[in-house]
Amino acid sequence: MRRVRQNEAKPLSPKKKMHLKSKRPYSSMSLRFASATTTMLRRVAGGSSNIVAAASSSSSSSSSSSAILSSPRSLSSAKTTSTTTLDRAKSPEDYARVLQTFATVRACAVLRTPTSAACPKAMQACIDGGFEIVEFTLTTPDCLHHLADFRSRYDAKVMIGCGTIMNVSDAEAAIDAGAEFIITPVMLPDVIRWCAARHIVIAPGCQTPTEMVEAYRHGAPLQKLFPGVTGGPMWVKAVSAALPMLSINPTSGVDLDNAAEYLANGAASVGLVAPLFDPVAIANGDWDQIAKNAAKVMTNVRTVGPYVRK
Repeated sequence: MRRVRQNEAKPLSPKKKMHLKSKRPYSSMSLRFASATTTMLRRVAGGSSNIVAAASSSSSSSSSSSAILSSPRSLSSAKTTSTTTLDRAKSPEDYARVLQTFATVRACAVLRTPTSAACPKAMQACIDGGFEIVEFTLTTPDCLHHLADFRSRYDAKVMIGCGTIMNVSDAEAAIDAGAEFIITPVMLPDVIRWCAARHIVIAPGCQTPTEMVEAYRHGAPLQKLFPGVTGGPMWVKAVSAALPMLSINPTSGVDLDNAAEYLANGAASVGLVAPLFDPVAIANGDWDQIAKNAAKVMTNVRTVGPYVRK
């Protein structure tokens, strides 16, 4: 066996050789790579201010977008900045006019008659009794014909809308006939969005607070409580207090005597159907009775005063 002398170097293990190799000075290629990397980093650092500025701008833009989206009505506005390019679009001024009329008058006559002949006579009696907002419903025969006729005769004197709208096609036909606002019996998001995109006031039918908030978020400035008989004025008071962004319009269940009570307890406006257009009076052709009903309810409504729009 070979004996290792004291001063004789021991052979290096493969692991030790690799360790020593890693400690060698940089080769010329390594130095050139390091120099190029340094130059690149300096260039990046020089442009960092632009990157920061761009990021700041992006953050600011995102904040603005978040602010817009935080409001349901602002969301509709953000989508409808070019309403004038859409078919059947109304102006913002017209939209405000319709809402202000609802806030001032606060009561809408909702007419349904079984025959076409009774429709114009009943509506004329209602207007003679003092109503300034009226609604023709599509369940009435020749509804749109009568709507167009009254719009031509009472333009700027009586505000005229169309109800029982069930789809966008119905809404288009109603607007073409001259309707100034749209009413639906149930909450129809596609119809609400169609109207909101065109600055057309819509009051969709809702039964629960959840449906009302959904209608509001889709862009409905008024929420029709239908039927309104379910909870009565106290229901409206409780919901309008808890959800002050809503503008509730009870219809069905509102009569000649309690209309003012609904308004005094938070309703933005009310709609009157059978109590105003008494079916017996219509069947008998007693138009004077309908005019008297209209005069009575409007006298009660005026005691409450105008509604403060939200």
